[in-house]
Amino acid sequence: MEKIKDLLSAIDDTELNIKPFLKKNISIKEENEVIVISVALGFLFTGLEDRYKKLIISALNHINKSISINFVLNISSHQTQGSTQSISNIKNIIAVASGKGGVGKSTIACNLAISLKKLGAKVGILDADIYGPSQPKMMGISGKPESLDGKKLQPLTAFDVETMSIGYLVDPDTPVVWRGPMVTNTLQQLLNETNWSDLDYLVIDLPPGTGDTQLTLAQKVPVTGAVIVTTPQDIALIDAQKGIGMFEKVNIPNLGIIENMAVFECPNCGHHEHIFGNNGGKKIAEKNNIELLGSIPLKSSIQKNMDLGTPSVINDPDSLESQEMLRIARKISVKIAQSKENFKDKFPKIVIE
Repeated sequence: MEKIKDLLSAIDDTELNIKPFLKKNISIKEENEVIVISVALGFLFTGLEDRYKKLIISALNHINKSISINFVLNISSHQTQGSTQSISNIKNIIAVASGKGGVGKSTIACNLAISLKKLGAKVGILDADIYGPSQPKMMGISGKPESLDGKKLQPLTAFDVETMSIGYLVDPDTPVVWRGPMVTNTLQQLLNETNWSDLDYLVIDLPPGTGDTQLTLAQKVPVTGAVIVTTPQDIALIDAQKGIGMFEKVNIPNLGIIENMAVFECPNCGHHEHIFGNNGGKKIAEKNNIELLGSIPLKSSIQKNMDLGTPSVINDPDSLESQEMLRIARKISVKIAQSKENFKDKFPKIVIE
C-alpha cells in the first residue's frame, strides 16, 4: 500500500502545476479483491474528477485488480499574518482589493464568492466598504438581518452564499458620514458579530485605497491571502501596485492579479478593442512575480446582471467570463492549499499575571 501511495503522490497535474495527491491524504484498503483508494483534496476539484481518476489508473496500470477511487474535499485553515488568531468558524479569509475605485472590484468579489460556492466550498462574503456598500444590490438582497440570541446577526443568504454588509443596516439613500475609528470598529463588528456558518472561505470586498479599513484588516483580521483587481490601464496599474506593496508590507500573501475590463468585444461585428490598454495585468504580475489569475472582458451583460442582482456566474453560467471566473476561483483555492497550514491556534495561549 505504501508503494501505491508513493506512486500517487508523484503524479503531476500539469494544468494546475501541482501534485494534487499528498501522501498523508491518501487512504488505501482492499475489499473483495478491489483496491479502494480515497484521496482528500485540499482544493476545489469539482470538474476534475474524471481527469484525476484517469491519472491514477494510468499510474497503477500494472495492478491486475479492480480499482475504486473516491475523492473527498478537505479544506484546511491556512496561515495568517503576524499574531492574528483565526476566527473559529472561518477557515480562510480572502481579501479582494484594488488601489483604485472604478475597476470593478466588487463585481469580481461577488462573482468570485459565488464561483467558489459552485465549485463545492462553503462560502461567505463580507462587504467591507462602509461608505459605499455594493453587495446587497449585486446579490439581489434586501431586508435587515435578524439576531436569534441578541448578540450576533444572522447573515443573509443568496445563491447559497452567506453575506453581511452595512447596507443591510442603514437606509440605502442615507450617506454614512463617519470618521475612521467608527468605520474600523464597524468592520470588526460585522466580521466578528455575524453568526457565520462553518465557512471554507470568507471573501472580503474591501473599499479602494490603502487607508484605515485596509490597515485594520492587516492588523486585526486573520487574512489568508489577497487578490488585487485592476484594469489594464496604466493609471489603474499605478494604484494596483500600491495595493500589492501594502499587502507585502503587512505580510499578507498576494494570491494574484485579476485583470478586469481587459477587452471589449463588439456584440455586432465581433471586433476586439482594448479600450483600457493591453496586457497591463500581465505586466504588473510579472513585475511583482505573482500570478495573473485571469482576465475578464468588458461586456454590457456583466453590468446588467449585477444591476439585476443576478451575477453573471448565475445568470449566464456558460459565458466565457463566467467560465473564466470559475477557473480563477479554482486557482485561488489551489494557491491557498499550497500555503502553510495554520498551527497557531492549536497552541494554548500563555498568560503571565
